[in-house]
Amino acid sequence: MEIQTLNPTTPRQRQRIEAFLKRNGLRFDDMHYYAAITDDDGEMIAGGGLKGNVIKCVAVDDAHKGEAIANTLISHLIAHANEEGHSNVMLFTKPKNRQLFESLSFRLLAEAPEAVLMETGIGGINNTVEQLKKIKEEGEVCKENNQECKKEEKTNLNITTPQHLNPSTPQPLTTTTPLRGVVVMNCNPFTLGHRYLIEQAAKQVERLFVMVVREDCSLFAYAERKAMVEQGVAHLENVTVIDGSEYAISQATFPTYFLKRLDDAADTQMLLDLDLFRRHIAPALGTTVRFVGTEPTDRLTRRYNQLMHEVLADVREIVRLEKKGNAVSASRVRKAMEQGDMSTIRQLVPPATLPYIIAHLATQALQAELDTTPKPGLVDKDNNGAHRDMDYALMQRSIDTLHPYFVKLALLGCADTLPTHTSIRDIGIEAEKAMLSATNGVNTHKGALFSMGLAVVAAAHEERKIAANEEQILKERNGGEDILVSLQTTIKALAASFPDTNGTHGSKAKLLSKGTTAIKGALDNAREGYEMLFAEWLPFYIERRKEHDAHTLHKTLLRIMCDLDDTNVIYRTDLATAEEVKQEARALLDSFSETALKDMDRHYTTRNISPGGAADMLSLTIFIGSIQT
Repeated sequence: MEIQTLNPTTPRQRQRIEAFLKRNGLRFDDMHYYAAITDDDGEMIAGGGLKGNVIKCVAVDDAHKGEAIANTLISHLIAHANEEGHSNVMLFTKPKNRQLFESLSFRLLAEAPEAVLMETGIGGINNTVEQLKKIKEEGEVCKENNQECKKEEKTNLNITTPQHLNPSTPQPLTTTTPLRGVVVMNCNPFTLGHRYLIEQAAKQVERLFVMVVREDCSLFAYAERKAMVEQGVAHLENVTVIDGSEYAISQATFPTYFLKRLDDAADTQMLLDLDLFRRHIAPALGTTVRFVGTEPTDRLTRRYNQLMHEVLADVREIVRLEKKGNAVSASRVRKAMEQGDMSTIRQLVPPATLPYIIAHLATQALQAELDTTPKPGLVDKDNNGAHRDMDYALMQRSIDTLHPYFVKLALLGCADTLPTHTSIRDIGIEAEKAMLSATNGVNTHKGALFSMGLAVVAAAHEERKIAANEEQILKERNGGEDILVSLQTTIKALAASFPDTNGTHGSKAKLLSKGTTAIKGALDNAREGYEMLFAEWLPFYIERRKEHDAHTLHKTLLRIMCDLDDTNVIYRTDLATAEEVKQEARALLDSFSETALKDMDRHYTTRNISPGGAADMLSLTIFIGSIQT
């Protein structure tokens, strides 16, 4: 017998794994590594896989279950996980296998009727528990020794409530206080509804812990979501925001390969998650009550709340905050982001959340430009256009790398006064270095970083002004039109502080023109507040969107190409070619077809024409369109 390594992503090897698992009553599950033990004839008699530090799809043929093969297989998988940097290893399995894995040094973490979660190795849940205990103890020391941290004494006091709290009804006091409570929330993004839930819960306990779900399968990254919560509840003295547990079990992490019925999967992963919380998290924090919001729409969340009541001793549901008859929810915010409806977003989130939303809208605008296919001479999903050093994957990596810097710029702009040129420049330099590192030195988005960076700072600053005096400002402004005027003025003010540039495509294009024509570079356009964008391109884009035109972005790109002195085109070719591009774009826009656009793409690729400046302005137009109201 020998151990063979199989690659689950290779079709033929995956088929072999699937056939073996099916023979043993299991289904294939997502894995990056699989080890198979074969007999002398090369037949697979045992196997098991890994996804990160989780062992999956372990099976041993009935004829070989008494030969200690399981021990050999599990030891191999643990060793391989250790080599990959995992000091502790977990597995989900059927309850009947618990004793087998306990004999192989695994310890129980949580159990449900259809599954158990076990782990082995150094640290693991014990480390998490110790960290949580330290957080609890630090809070106690703060309360005892720091006068500023003293809270209203609530020992022997508690707000006794029914399972569903009505926020408008005063609650009586009793003498059976749970002094600590916990809220676990995802906050994708953090809304006024989340803040309201935390505020109501904080009134009932001496200390409230808010745990942000760590798993990164949301639009907003974990670090962003946690930062939003911390800023959004900073006014609540008895609230502590803590790191999410690495042991949260979700639909994304819970495997289903060993369940007889897939219908059991949701309940099983929820029950395991709640058992983990009951056994480890709550005792470590010393919490006795768990707070949740009522769930009027989502079936799975409502079921989770129901199971919570069955598993935990004290669960309190707080009626969701409503605006205009609808529950305030993160899904409503995300929908408003898709629709470019900032007026709705302002009604649903606290001001501290807005910079993160603005940064995401900027990133989404870059993504929308990249995804627009076909594009003439530009990188898209179909080809690399006129670029030999770029492709879609590289551009995607660049966008992902730039996103955290858009967050920094938005936070910088969210201030009572405009940030200095130096502070903006420093973040821009950091971003450019990160981009070039991610792309192996290829300049993928330098121009977009400048234009979008200025717009992000300006947009965040405008939102700050609105948040400071929303009613008065929105009353004085005539809807979206005046908001755009103010935004444009702020962009001009920011750009005015930037000195003239040397060495850019724009500055080199000006030299090529030899003063015979007034070529405007990126900085010139910014100093003018992107006049053509606000006057021509944005209205064109918005009108196409209102008409639900399937080619809105293609046509907006062409519309921009009609007007823009694209220094990228001039730099790669000459002034005459740049003028031809304008004329050809106008002709195609007048008689648009996707076939003709593809022909232009092939033609521009052959002639090394890449309207990169127009692509940057398309991204900026999309972004401004998403924050105009």
